[in-house]
Amino acid sequence: MRKLVIYLFLFVSTITLAQSASDLFLSANSLYKEGKYEEAIKLFEQIEAKNQVSSEVYYNLANCYYKINKTAPAIYNYEKALQLDPLNEDAKNNLIIAKRLTLDRIEALPKSVFQKFNENYLQKFTYNTWAIITIVFSFIASILFLLFYFAYTPNKKRAYFTASIISFFLLITSLTITYSQYNQTKNTIEAIIFTEEVSVNNEPTDSSNEIFTLHEGTKVYVLDSVDNWKKIKLVDGKIGWVNSQNLKEL
Repeated sequence: MRKLVIYLFLFVSTITLAQSASDLFLSANSLYKEGKYEEAIKLFEQIEAKNQVSSEVYYNLANCYYKINKTAPAIYNYEKALQLDPLNEDAKNNLIIAKRLTLDRIEALPKSVFQKFNENYLQKFTYNTWAIITIVFSFIASILFLLFYFAYTPNKKRAYFTASIISFFLLITSLTITYSQYNQTKNTIEAIIFTEEVSVNNEPTDSSNEIFTLHEGTKVYVLDSVDNWKKIKLVDGKIGWVNSQNLKEL
């Protein structure tokens, strides 16, 4: 009986939190339509604090920051929206517009055919989506193999066997992609520069030499950490060290 009461309490608490986040979302959107962007930001950030986030929450939060000309937070939240939903075309288009406000113009290194294919097609889905696709293919392959096993006529056996082999091949392919996407997601740490202008040094010390500067809104990749310093890499291959207070990891 005691466990039942606990489960009921947890269930009611979850429903209450969801309703509260939904109400905050609607109120924040209303404030956005009225042009009260800073007030809307406070409500969206309350939703984030409740861990009731979604791609739409980050997208709308980014729009608020964009409206008040805060480039770095706008870009940061558009990127967060795309992390949760890579197919969010509105976030993708607005991110391109927001990046035009940044001062740094960094040309990416040329990509191989496989890298382009991976970026343009495979990365359209998260590793969770690829995992679901893998499960679907495993189910289809199992059904087809059973149909092959219990089929009586040679033609049906041949057809089911061929289809099951193709399904098994697709299963292995999707499983490989899932594993690759998972490793890439876990091993790639992205961050946005939040300081108006920051020096990037050749070593993780204040006395080291400055090798180049970056400005707010620029996206970097974090390779390593030493004390309060982050080793970063740009899309053009440049590497340096920056104080961690100048950036915010995605």
